[in-house]
Amino acid sequence: MFLLALRDACWLTLLAFPLIGFDLVQKYGETGKEIIFEWQAIGTIFIGILLIRLAAGFFKRYRIYRCPEGRLQEAKLGISNIVSKVYRLFDHRLHQRPALVTLFALAVALPFLPRVSNAALDVLTLAFIYVVLGLGLNIVVGLAGLLDLGYVGFYAVGAYGYGLLYQYWGWSFWQALPACGMIAALFGVVLGFPVLRLRGDYLAIVTLGFGEIIRIILNNWDSFTNGPNGISSIPRPTLMGLEFSRQAKEGATTFHDFLNIEYSSNHKQIFMYLLLLSMAVFTMFVVERLQHSRLGRAWIAMREDETACAAMGINTTLAKLSAFGLGACWAGFAGGFFAARQGFINPESFTFIESATILAIVVLGGMGSTVGVTIAALAVVIIPELARGFSQYRMIIFAVALVALMLFKPEGLLPAKRRMYELHPDDPNDLNHENQSVLEVTRQ
Repeated sequence: MFLLALRDACWLTLLAFPLIGFDLVQKYGETGKEIIFEWQAIGTIFIGILLIRLAAGFFKRYRIYRCPEGRLQEAKLGISNIVSKVYRLFDHRLHQRPALVTLFALAVALPFLPRVSNAALDVLTLAFIYVVLGLGLNIVVGLAGLLDLGYVGFYAVGAYGYGLLYQYWGWSFWQALPACGMIAALFGVVLGFPVLRLRGDYLAIVTLGFGEIIRIILNNWDSFTNGPNGISSIPRPTLMGLEFSRQAKEGATTFHDFLNIEYSSNHKQIFMYLLLLSMAVFTMFVVERLQHSRLGRAWIAMREDETACAAMGINTTLAKLSAFGLGACWAGFAGGFFAARQGFINPESFTFIESATILAIVVLGGMGSTVGVTIAALAVVIIPELARGFSQYRMIIFAVALVALMLFKPEGLLPAKRRMYELHPDDPNDLNHENQSVLEVTRQ
């Protein structure tokens, strides 16, 4: 057991060495950089992996040789029954609605609590943007089963749509937001036409290339997009024309002057938080309704078996184009909100790592699960902020969490429910319903 643990610790430490084993440090007053080896970090990782591997081995041996098989099965069944009862309790609609209303009320009241800082609200605002992105990609990947690795391209189209509309034509946020969604949806449909006959890896390669093409165009088209310098001074949203700045522009009114209160930077942050919270809730509602609509059932059928779906008479071409268009539309909305939140955008904000992060959110939460994707998006954004001391190892921890989840729960945190149709014969004593069947719909 010790030799196996030692082998695994050496192997994983060797794999982690290029990432955390050394650091490039520039000396003061010199132009060159010096390589410093992080022996302490390497030793910590080696010892940690060795101890975890030994503990796992001892637990496995104890579970196999000390615990009788019958008792182990009884314990598993008992835990499974408890989890099933709790899940059914919260799965019922009569229990869901009060819980959702309570959570929404707590989220609305959160920014007004005394100890909630602007930094915390800013992190939550970013988390809600990723909720919208994750739910948008969930339409394409989770429901329709189309692997999209260039989703960040639609995100960039939405962000630059607002930035360019403001820069050249002076559009406000509320004027540009619908345009951002429609332009991104148009790009999604345009991308959908060439990939109608592609599946799996080939589809992923084409969408990945599309995302990179968008970023390169934004980076090189200096005369229109300002190239690597990006677009700055993008205004934030207003509340019915009321600005949240200290001084309003000519002909405008500020929020604090309208209400005759003292100016505070908290007003701007609270409004942005509530706006993104409303957008996230609206996106959850729309995606949930789409999932149970006729179009959503066509997406799920196409995901399970496209050939059988086409044989049943479903127009797979229309289903694919609608999935790409609607998914890109929500990415465009998220891009508009991102540009308004940041006030500055450039092509480096829309790299492939963003697409990978959004796809990881969908996989972590459970493909096709609205609540699961929402929880995963909040966790992916909030947890790294809570563990700033481990910022250098954030991606390693994230990768280990993904591997562990795929090993022990491959369907995701909260997998999507599946509808099952069962045929039950009627009571043979009932003469009025002879030779008929009752169709019962159950959800798992």
